[in-house]
Amino acid sequence: MKKYMWPFAMVASLFFMWGFAHSILDVLNKHFQDTLEITKTRSALVQTVLYGGYFLMALPAGYINRRHGFKSGLVTGLLLYAVGALMFIPGSLCFGSSFYFFLLCLFVIGCGLTCLETAANPYVNILGEPEGAARRLNLAQSLNGLGWIVGPLVGSLIILGDNSNIALPYAIIGCVTFVMAIVFSRLKMPEPQTETTFSTAEEARKMKLWHTPSYAWGVVALFFYVAAQTGINSFFINYVKEELPHLSVQTIGMMLSIGGMGLLFAGRLFGSWLLQYIRPSRLMLTFSVMATACMSLVILQMGQLSVVALCLTYLFESVMFPTLFSMALVKVPLQKTTTAGSFLIMSIVGGAIAPIVMGMLGENCMAYGFTVPLVCFLVIATYSLIYAMRTDKR
Repeated sequence: MKKYMWPFAMVASLFFMWGFAHSILDVLNKHFQDTLEITKTRSALVQTVLYGGYFLMALPAGYINRRHGFKSGLVTGLLLYAVGALMFIPGSLCFGSSFYFFLLCLFVIGCGLTCLETAANPYVNILGEPEGAARRLNLAQSLNGLGWIVGPLVGSLIILGDNSNIALPYAIIGCVTFVMAIVFSRLKMPEPQTETTFSTAEEARKMKLWHTPSYAWGVVALFFYVAAQTGINSFFINYVKEELPHLSVQTIGMMLSIGGMGLLFAGRLFGSWLLQYIRPSRLMLTFSVMATACMSLVILQMGQLSVVALCLTYLFESVMFPTLFSMALVKVPLQKTTTAGSFLIMSIVGGAIAPIVMGMLGENCMAYGFTVPLVCFLVIATYSLIYAMRTDKR
């Protein structure tokens, strides 16, 4: 692992970038509801267009990785991210009242994030010994968790503040991302080789991904996880405002940053440590059951107790994305990693669907919308249980 320390650190730094991009959306949701006077369901299009980019761009991104290597995928993603973020400047100046122009900006960002995640997640997964993959990915995702903290914090202060400026945070991140694209274009990155259970590359090529239950159902589980995560983030502010109406929107945004995303960040660090001693499937089962219990309290609308449960959900969902990703790839050989990773990233489209459904269910009472993540966590718990009973015993 020591020989991969530098490339691991560089690629892990990118996890912060898309954590910020995703989490600031949760502030944009409420901003557009208030400034443009649109419904919860329509504001959910913010998530839909960004996560829709994952569905449309995942396979082309995988092709870039296969044909030109992981570095090309990372550079392409950074450039698209920079272009989409910088588009917020003319969007704010020339199209200030156009909700749809901002959606276009977010779609371009989503395409860039797809390239980044399609390259970075599988790359970190294979950058070392296979048995340490889940731990490595959780460690890298800790920086992603830090981005999730900073996004709502910046958004609450700048976008939800008295002198709101929607373009400023995106202009800064666009410039930073463009510089990073230049740095990565000049960076030497190794293409690690790992052992597989296949005796020849020909056998690996013949392997059918969708006939491997741990992978096929892993894609499904990841779809439901991203659906739950995105739905919860999208309507956190709405839910807390309904339960605790005396709190200001800006205060709730800070609560999302420090209380929710802070627990997500801490959970990923704690989860990375726990994975030294606990099988990934058992950790997933425990955390998904606890997340289900938290969602049940949220739906019951018990005031402060429900808000605390909503925040605690972030702790239990913290390890889910990186751990599910690694679990799904356990039986996938290196030769299939880029293709397998593309479909796993494509499953992130769950984040485009859940907010729309939650917005419709929760238009009059937001608590009803949280039945969607409740179902999602039950699906993840089922996958983890079956995985532990079948795959881990082989």
